[in-house]
Parts: sequence; C-alpha cells; structure tokens
Amino acid sequence: MAIAFLAFKLIDLITPGNLSKQIADGNVAQAILAGALILGVCIIIAAVLSS
Repeated sequence: MAIAFLAFKLIDLITPGNLSKQIADGNVAQAILAGALILGVCIIIAAVLSS
C-alpha cells in the first residue's frame, strides 16, 4: 500500500497541476492515467513478492 501511495505521489509530481484536484473536478483522462499507473506498479510489486 505504501509503495502504491508513493507511486501516486510521484505521478502527481510528474503531471502538471494537482492530480487529486483534477480527478475531483471530473478529469476522466487524469483518473485513467493515475489508475493505470498504480495498477502497473501493483502488478510489478505482486510479481516481485511471488518470486
């Protein structure tokens, strides 16, 4: 959970503007971007833990 949270904060730093505020305002593209990147990080974490 902590690594996924840190990944979200890293994504927030990379993207222009405040990512949480943009998602709350209804920016679907930013929500899809954040969700996909967090899902990717979680898949990598699961692969590392299972090996």
